[in-house]
Amino acid sequence: MAQLADITPVILCGGGGTRLWPASRADHPKQFNRFAGQASLLQHTLLRAQALGLGRPMLLTAHDFRFVAAEQAAELGVEVDLVVEPCPRDTAPAIAAAALLCRAQGKGAMLVMPSDHKMDAAAFMPALKAGLEAAQIGRLVTFGVQPDRAETGYGYIEPAENAAPNTPGPVARFIEKPDAARAKALLAEGRSLWNAGIFLCAPEAMLAAFSTHAPDVLAAAQAALDNAARDLDFLRLGAGFGEMRAISIDYAVMEHAANVDVVPIAAGWSDLGDWKAIWEDAARDEHGVATLGGAVALDCADTLLSSEPGGTTLVGLGLRNIVAVATNDAVLVADMAKAQAVKSVVALLKSHSNATATAFKRHFRPWGWFEQRAQGTRFQVKTIFVRPGGKLSLQSHKQRSEHWVVVEGLARVTVGEATRDVKANQSLFVPLGAKHRLENTTDAPLILIEVQVGDYLGEDDIIRYDDVYARD
Repeated sequence: MAQLADITPVILCGGGGTRLWPASRADHPKQFNRFAGQASLLQHTLLRAQALGLGRPMLLTAHDFRFVAAEQAAELGVEVDLVVEPCPRDTAPAIAAAALLCRAQGKGAMLVMPSDHKMDAAAFMPALKAGLEAAQIGRLVTFGVQPDRAETGYGYIEPAENAAPNTPGPVARFIEKPDAARAKALLAEGRSLWNAGIFLCAPEAMLAAFSTHAPDVLAAAQAALDNAARDLDFLRLGAGFGEMRAISIDYAVMEHAANVDVVPIAAGWSDLGDWKAIWEDAARDEHGVATLGGAVALDCADTLLSSEPGGTTLVGLGLRNIVAVATNDAVLVADMAKAQAVKSVVALLKSHSNATATAFKRHFRPWGWFEQRAQGTRFQVKTIFVRPGGKLSLQSHKQRSEHWVVVEGLARVTVGEATRDVKANQSLFVPLGAKHRLENTTDAPLILIEVQVGDYLGEDDIIRYDDVYARD
């Protein structure tokens, strides 16, 4: 009989999280943010898999997120198999590729779960054990949450019969995200469950379902694996993946398969999908006010105030049923009832070519990050953070020179043929066109201020000659 340690957690880590703008954006989505304390949502998911006693995680993420995903796993000391999707194709292609990998590796079962949800591991354990018994006889097991409100942001699952908690039972049908009236009716009926987007099955059972209901996706996933290549510590899926149609696992397989069971769970689940969900999950005072980061509230009620520690000072005065979120470059103020509509704000900003729709001032790189501080006609000022052991590429620029001032730590700098160490309160000049490299050879962080001067200051003005992170 299979044990929990025989289950491979397949963690999907490629989403965007636009309803949590401005804290979540396309270039650094919500799963990497730290809404739930010092750990990110991805890290909470990895820790949950550990607490459940599962096997080595398989983490599927996008090309642009591969280094931050690897870094956050390494922070926990958790070893993962990291699979890189070359382009977004929704959940079905990723799960098909994961099932093929699990079968090839002889894995007995796979637990597919999002990287950005909250759930109590101990409370989930009985449901997981019950689901494993069903999965071992070829069932595709999903997990449903008992609704406590008429929620329009989730899909629903209707069991074929009244299912008991932590007990598998056949699924009658899946229900798309309903409108408000339909959600109220579903809640009143008391039969349907929220679709948590968590699936447990044997790899062979999932592949058989793909073969029957989405053979084109399965064939393309196999081609992507046949053409996969190692890239440092990542497995990069190859040609074939981008040719797949973008489709969710529900549409591709689960809504059509006849061998689907649902296990009702009571495990404190939330998808933390919008600011109202963040407010519901946060510690609130006697007036229903949650303050995150450095925010301050006075005479407020049923309100969420969130700002970055040490960043913009956010003060709420006399607010009722309001969400206010401040980052260093954007502020959102919204009616709590409109939390689901924040994604329309992102769409509006995109239509106006507003960079804050998708990008932060802080840009994450495999060696650390940089953050824009000021910009003029022919100059730009950045803060650069290089983590211990971080090493920027050997590079040059055609249209700008750079001035570096070390603020903290010790920088090893190569300019031309010369290499030297630069300490805090020292500076150096990188002439236009000069080959140069910056690295942190110490076990302490390195922080410096960079002033760029030139006719063009875009990030694409980089010629790389050598890069330890194998970037183009």
